[in-house]
Amino acid sequence: VQLQASGGGLVQAGGSLRLSCAASGGHFSTYSLGWFRQSPGKEREFIGRLSKVQGRTYVAESVQGRFTMPRDISTNTLYLQMNNLMPEDTAVYYCAADRAAFPTTSPTAWGYWGQGTQVTVSS
Repeated sequence: VQLQASGGGLVQAGGSLRLSCAASGGHFSTYSLGWFRQSPGKEREFIGRLSKVQGRTYVAESVQGRFTMPRDISTNTLYLQMNNLMPEDTAVYYCAADRAAFPTTSPTAWGYWGQGTQVTVSS
Protein backbone atom coordinates (compact mmCIF):
# COMPACT_ATOMS: atom_id res chain seq x y z
CA VAL A 1 0.00 0.00 0.00
CA GLN A 2 1.20 3.50 -0.80
CA LEU A 3 0.19 6.43 1.35
CA GLN A 4 0.07 10.08 0.38
CA ALA A 5 -0.46 12.63 3.12
CA SER A 6 -1.38 16.21 2.34
CA GLY A 7 -3.13 19.25 3.75
CA GLY A 8 -0.56 20.64 6.13
CA GLY A 9 0.11 24.33 6.47
CA LEU A 10 0.24 27.34 8.74
CA VAL A 11 -2.76 28.11 10.92
CA GLN A 12 -3.40 30.39 13.86
CA ALA A 13 -4.12 29.01 17.29
CA GLY A 14 -7.78 28.16 17.64
CA GLY A 15 -8.11 27.41 13.97
CA SER A 16 -8.82 24.19 12.13
CA LEU A 17 -7.06 22.11 9.54
CA ARG A 18 -7.90 18.88 7.76
CA LEU A 19 -5.21 16.49 6.64
CA SER A 20 -5.75 13.81 4.03
CA CYS A 21 -4.18 10.38 3.67
CA ALA A 22 -4.86 8.77 0.31
CA ALA A 23 -4.19 5.05 0.25
CA SER A 24 -3.49 3.28 -3.02
CA GLY A 25 -2.83 -0.38 -3.54
CA GLY A 26 -4.90 -1.24 -0.50
CA HIS A 27 -8.35 -0.83 0.98
CA PHE A 28 -9.84 -0.01 4.34
CA SER A 29 -10.95 -3.64 4.59
CA THR A 30 -7.40 -4.98 4.31
CA TYR A 31 -5.34 -2.35 6.10
CA SER A 32 -5.73 -0.45 9.31
CA LEU A 33 -4.72 3.20 8.98
CA GLY A 34 -3.36 5.61 11.51
CA TRP A 35 -2.02 9.07 12.16
CA PHE A 36 1.16 10.02 14.00
CA ARG A 37 3.03 13.24 14.52
CA GLN A 38 6.56 14.18 15.40
CA SER A 39 7.97 17.42 16.73
CA PRO A 40 11.68 18.26 16.62
CA GLY A 41 13.55 16.44 19.33
CA LYS A 42 10.56 14.33 20.30
CA GLU A 43 9.51 10.78 19.61
CA ARG A 44 6.85 10.01 17.05
CA GLU A 45 3.50 10.27 18.79
CA PHE A 46 0.40 8.22 18.07
CA ILE A 47 -2.73 10.23 17.32
CA GLY A 48 -5.36 7.80 16.16
CA ARG A 49 -6.20 4.57 14.40
CA LEU A 50 -8.89 3.39 11.99
CA SER A 51 -9.09 -0.37 12.26
CA LYS A 52 -9.84 -2.53 9.26
CA VAL A 53 -12.29 -4.33 11.54
CA GLN A 54 -15.64 -2.60 11.20
CA GLY A 55 -13.93 0.74 10.84
CA ARG A 56 -13.43 1.06 14.55
CA THR A 57 -11.59 4.20 15.53
CA TYR A 58 -9.40 5.02 18.49
CA VAL A 59 -8.09 8.50 19.19
CA ALA A 60 -5.37 9.29 21.70
CA GLU A 61 -6.56 10.96 24.88
CA SER A 62 -4.19 13.85 24.28
CA VAL A 63 -6.25 15.01 21.28
CA GLN A 64 -9.69 13.62 22.05
CA GLY A 65 -12.38 16.20 21.69
CA ARG A 66 -10.33 18.19 19.17
CA PHE A 67 -9.22 15.66 16.55
CA THR A 68 -11.40 13.24 14.61
CA MET A 69 -10.72 10.84 11.75
CA PRO A 70 -13.46 10.81 9.14
CA ARG A 71 -12.98 8.67 6.07
CA ASP A 72 -14.16 8.46 2.50
CA ILE A 73 -14.52 4.83 1.51
CA SER A 74 -15.14 5.66 -2.14
CA THR A 75 -11.73 7.28 -2.49
CA ASN A 76 -9.85 5.22 0.11
CA THR A 77 -8.97 8.41 1.97
CA LEU A 78 -8.57 8.88 5.69
CA TYR A 79 -8.75 12.39 7.06
CA LEU A 80 -7.51 13.99 10.23
CA GLN A 81 -9.83 16.81 11.19
CA MET A 82 -8.07 19.03 13.67
CA ASN A 83 -10.01 21.72 15.53
CA ASN A 84 -9.04 24.26 18.16
CA LEU A 85 -5.40 23.88 17.23
CA MET A 86 -2.73 24.91 19.70
CA PRO A 87 0.94 25.81 19.18
CA GLU A 88 1.92 22.50 20.75
CA ASP A 89 0.20 20.73 17.87
CA THR A 90 2.99 21.95 15.62
CA ALA A 91 4.64 18.90 14.12
CA VAL A 92 5.15 16.82 11.03
CA TYR A 93 2.10 14.61 10.65
CA TYR A 94 2.37 11.13 9.17
CA CYS A 95 -0.15 8.57 8.07
CA ALA A 96 0.62 4.90 8.46
CA ALA A 97 -0.89 1.56 7.56
CA ASP A 98 -0.60 -2.04 8.66
CA ARG A 99 -2.31 -5.35 7.93
CA ALA A 100 -2.96 -5.94 11.62
CA ALA A 101 -6.50 -5.41 12.86
CA PHE A 102 -5.47 -3.23 15.78
CA PRO A 103 -1.89 -2.05 15.46
CA THR A 104 -0.60 -0.67 18.71
CA THR A 105 0.26 2.94 19.41
CA SER A 106 3.94 2.22 18.87
CA PRO A 107 5.34 3.38 15.53
CA THR A 108 7.17 0.05 15.25
CA ALA A 109 3.81 -1.72 14.95
CA TRP A 110 3.09 -0.06 11.64
CA GLY A 111 4.62 -1.40 8.46
CA TYR A 112 3.81 1.30 5.93
CA TRP A 113 4.36 5.03 6.10
CA GLY A 114 3.58 8.00 3.95
CA GLN A 115 5.69 11.09 3.72
CA GLY A 116 4.97 13.66 6.39
CA THR A 117 3.10 16.91 6.06
CA GLN A 118 4.07 19.92 8.16
CA VAL A 119 1.54 21.58 10.42
CA THR A 120 2.54 24.82 12.07
CA VAL A 121 0.27 26.54 14.59
CA SER A 122 1.12 30.13 15.41
CA SER A 123 0.21 31.74 18.72
